[in-house]
Amino acid sequence: MFSAMLGEAWRAMGANRLRTFLTMLGMMIGVGSVVLMMAVGQGAQESVKQSINAMGSNLFIVLSGSFTASGARSGSGNSSSLNVNDANAIGELDGVNNVAPISMGNAQVVYGNNNWSTSIIGTTPAYLDIRVWELEDGYVFSESDIRSATRVALVGKTVVENIFGDTNPIGKTIRIKQNPFVVLGVLKSKGQSLDGRDQDDTIIIPLTTAQRKILGNQFAGSVRQIMVQANTQELMPMVEQNINGLLNQRHNIREGSDSDFFVRNLTAVANSAAETTRTMSLLLGAIASVSLLVGGIGIMNIMLVSVTERTREIGIRMAIGARERDILLQFLLEAIVISIIGCLIGLILGITGAMLVNKITQAAIVISSNSVMIAFAVAASVGIFFGFYPARKAARMNPIEALRYQ
Repeated sequence: MFSAMLGEAWRAMGANRLRTFLTMLGMMIGVGSVVLMMAVGQGAQESVKQSINAMGSNLFIVLSGSFTASGARSGSGNSSSLNVNDANAIGELDGVNNVAPISMGNAQVVYGNNNWSTSIIGTTPAYLDIRVWELEDGYVFSESDIRSATRVALVGKTVVENIFGDTNPIGKTIRIKQNPFVVLGVLKSKGQSLDGRDQDDTIIIPLTTAQRKILGNQFAGSVRQIMVQANTQELMPMVEQNINGLLNQRHNIREGSDSDFFVRNLTAVANSAAETTRTMSLLLGAIASVSLLVGGIGIMNIMLVSVTERTREIGIRMAIGARERDILLQFLLEAIVISIIGCLIGLILGITGAMLVNKITQAAIVISSNSVMIAFAVAASVGIFFGFYPARKAARMNPIEALRYQ
């Protein structure tokens, strides 16, 4: 019985192929748009997620304050209000997992006939643990290198590509501001940060070496910033409060006065970026879903025309014993078949479009089974919803009036 109705629905569609194709077109465009937009949105989410994971988790960055010279105020991170002892004291606070004092700057790096301007980070081995930054080759400098201000370096992938090329950098000597440094290790690639900066365009050296040989310090032991990692995300509010209280006490900041440092919650910034991307992904999906609605309305319009054209056929079927539910099921099946076939073609178009976007723009694209199933389910539901009214209208026709219809 069901297979016979399905065959009848297929024959009815074949009798008006152009009209059937045009009816499917709305569904094809709708499903293809939803799959494509969700792939782009989820790809953006995945990119942000990778950037967050590369940054590290549960992070604060404590920046030194600003200073005023001749009435002009500098930005944060330009004074010498933080030092290594501040970092050691923060490391003793409850809820703090790890601390890394940092001095940063830019310098020209030379190897053989090649040179490259890059970011120099002077820090401790704990920095790599906080940033979850592994080595591709070699090994990390030690605390003894910090105490001795040894001239050793860890180089990022971008630096390797620009000054070493195909040469293995391990054990090679580079010059940073005319100071020779031995390359101990090569950092694994991190890619871009959330602000678009190339994280691999960097060289990491011992903090004391950076302070004495490369970056220089007006005050011994001073640092530009301190990176702090909390044990868990739940402890971050308490840790932030404790950091502010400790540094205000150590720097003799009176209550109500401005602090000479700034505490930034990097995890909150990262989560905000992730939430923005998630909202964008939902918005793209919602906009594309309008196409499905338009496709559904198209199915309803064509089905209403079909019911009108086949009024006498409906009357004959009822006259020879077809029940109301049989007529309802027949026209509903036609709407569902149109929706499903249009959906399948739309899926192919959407996936192909997503792959083309990835190839042309190199943007991250994620085609998940969930997005495909959701698009398919919504398309089938739209077909049932918009096909029901014409089917119900056909099923409720008066057989006598239907037979009289010209």
